[in-house]
Amino acid sequence: MGLKSKFMALGAFFVVAIAAVGISCVVAPEKGVPVLAYHMIAGDDDTYSVSEVNFEQQMQYLKENGYTAISLLEFAKAKKGKFTLPEKPIIITFDDGYDNNYTTAMPIMERYGMKGTVFIIANNIGKEDYLTLEQLKDWQAHNMEIGSHTANHVPLATLTSDQKKEEIVASKLLLEWKGLNTVFFMAYPFGSFDAESEQLLKENDYLGGLTGKSGLNTFDTNPYLLHRLNMPNPKFGLTEFKLRLLKANVYTRLGL
Repeated sequence: MGLKSKFMALGAFFVVAIAAVGISCVVAPEKGVPVLAYHMIAGDDDTYSVSEVNFEQQMQYLKENGYTAISLLEFAKAKKGKFTLPEKPIIITFDDGYDNNYTTAMPIMERYGMKGTVFIIANNIGKEDYLTLEQLKDWQAHNMEIGSHTANHVPLATLTSDQKKEEIVASKLLLEWKGLNTVFFMAYPFGSFDAESEQLLKENDYLGGLTGKSGLNTFDTNPYLLHRLNMPNPKFGLTEFKLRLLKANVYTRLGL
């Protein structure tokens, strides 16, 4: 990217940022639970990779600003009156199941009293750069949660009915048969889903599904269409992280 393009991108970013901040200053903050969506915690050379330094800054910010990390299952229990949400709940998730979620992210989260959910591509367990079964079991032993990201990481909306069912059912069974805790949630790969995907989750004992749509989650949010905030490699450090949190508030307020 040339210098001119970088300045244009920077300008566009701050225009959006100022608009978001302006709206948030005018209206009262929305009530709801943000869900953060990470991938790799391994450096800053990839769009989907957040460096260890940036990730720790973000976790420290959450801790210092009164956020408490909860699991998706705790959110579901709270909806049924079986769990009391903290004052500022947040859910931290990771897609794909990279081994650095365990080796790098988990120690940082525990340092700041946070916990998270990792969505596993079932057939990638133990492959190079992915979590092993032993790491997944230890992840759960540290009060962390495991969800499904299908068996083969494919966009569900592009599949036939039988293929959708196989990806949704097989991923859950594979994880549970390996001795992991019951899988209750799925993150739709690439944010791709349709009404049939949603129905298959309901029919196969999932409690919810997570989309790529920004916004906050309340007890009125469709549990199979939960919102998430994408957390890519930040180009503007902690400022960008704060603005992404504001974005969820703004999107919810505007119904986007």
